[in-house]
Amino acid sequence: MPTISPTASPPPRSRSLRRLIVGVISAIALVPTVILASASPAAADTSQFRGVNWAVLGDNFVEGPLVLDKLSQSDSYDTVVAKANALYDGFEETLGVNTVRLPVNTHTVGTSWWDAYSGTIDAATDRGFKVILAYWEDGAASGGRITDMNAFNSMWDTVVAEYGSNDLVYFEPMNEPHGYSASDWANVAAAWLSARPSVPKGRILIGGAGYSQDVKPICADSRLAGTLLSYHHYAFFYGEKDYAGWVQSFRDGLGSCASRSVLTEFGAPMNNGLNYADPGSSENFVRYIRAVTDTQRELGMGSTYWPALGGKTGSIGYDWYSMYSVSGSGTDLSVSIRNPSGADRIMHGWGDGGSATGAVTLTARHSAKCADVVSASSANGAEIAQYNCNGRDNQRWQFEDLGNGYFRIIARHSGKCLDVDAASTANSARVIQWTCNGGQNQQWQVQDAGGGYVYLVARHSGKCLDVPGRATADGTRLTQYTCNGGQNQQFARST
Repeated sequence: MPTISPTASPPPRSRSLRRLIVGVISAIALVPTVILASASPAAADTSQFRGVNWAVLGDNFVEGPLVLDKLSQSDSYDTVVAKANALYDGFEETLGVNTVRLPVNTHTVGTSWWDAYSGTIDAATDRGFKVILAYWEDGAASGGRITDMNAFNSMWDTVVAEYGSNDLVYFEPMNEPHGYSASDWANVAAAWLSARPSVPKGRILIGGAGYSQDVKPICADSRLAGTLLSYHHYAFFYGEKDYAGWVQSFRDGLGSCASRSVLTEFGAPMNNGLNYADPGSSENFVRYIRAVTDTQRELGMGSTYWPALGGKTGSIGYDWYSMYSVSGSGTDLSVSIRNPSGADRIMHGWGDGGSATGAVTLTARHSAKCADVVSASSANGAEIAQYNCNGRDNQRWQFEDLGNGYFRIIARHSGKCLDVDAASTANSARVIQWTCNGGQNQQWQVQDAGGGYVYLVARHSGKCLDVPGRATADGTRLTQYTCNGGQNQQFARST
């Protein structure tokens, strides 16, 4: 991710056999500039990349070892593997991730920390994940250029010697080469390839020009034919646009090269309750994510979201774009998605139609019937009733963790929130759907009721979601009522 600030401020497996280390270091000289070819780019399928970035907390532009979020430089190889597996379990279970993009730099590779850090790579490939290893310049002050070419080449020779024979490992010579002109960067990239002919071109990702946001000149260079292309696209590159504008912006950076491109960085706020399920939203980030993922899906492009963990901390101590929060300590780590609607859009971009982000039915214990938005209405004020469970989206709900002990509960079909009408605190107040607005009458605490059931308690009133009179009939409208332990206030969350 570039060091440019967003336009909106954030609120702000056992150990593998050790790899044979071959100390072959070769310095390379840049090859001469050549005229860019205009031939059509080689076709390549990138839809197999379903991934996330795991980064350093504070970003990967460091003049020292890369210690990823939740790792410690005192960790042994085995500890790194254990931590990585715990996190990868979560990434895979929640999003269906099969790829992780990891940084490398000259202060990490070949050091004692590299002996441990490589556990992140080994843990991923041992489970069948693809790994993209991308070089981050040594500190943002390097200005998007390689400051020590000998160290750069030595680093990559070590990495390729260790992982060049592993078909699951991909190599990205440099992240965001914005300090070079497009032609100069193409020369650097061509020299990298020329020095490492053993690496299949289909396992090399060459970043686009600038902040990797323009792949066209790299795609057109005949010396780089057959490689994949690394493409970055962020809202803060371009400002405010409508949906069509974002679609065009995304396509503009790709030209005719989408078939070779992997969207290795893109992201938007996941911590402030934006509803990415709302196609009518006027919020710029929502329009951006929806346009990018729709177009990515249409073009058959794979991606790695920025970030899963790590990244810029701003004033809140974590990257507001980060997909996950982490609980636990040591090697006992688990992750949870910050914004289910955002996670759904990432999977949508990968071609998924369903949700692994927690869309559930809410089944009343006393009646075995489901909480249902009446008539599958998408209108504000539509009532919530119990009906025979049918699996349709108006009976499916996403729990969006607000990070404060409460959740927004979002109707899958409409993207609207479970809401106590008019923020009433009275018993028997209607429960409806309404555009998500941050109100405490749209915030619900999940309390364990035993037996796999929960109480859903409205924050503003302290009262429970309730099926009045313990009715078992279809169409009974749901209300809030003083919590009393009744089975008509107990709901099972089922996938």
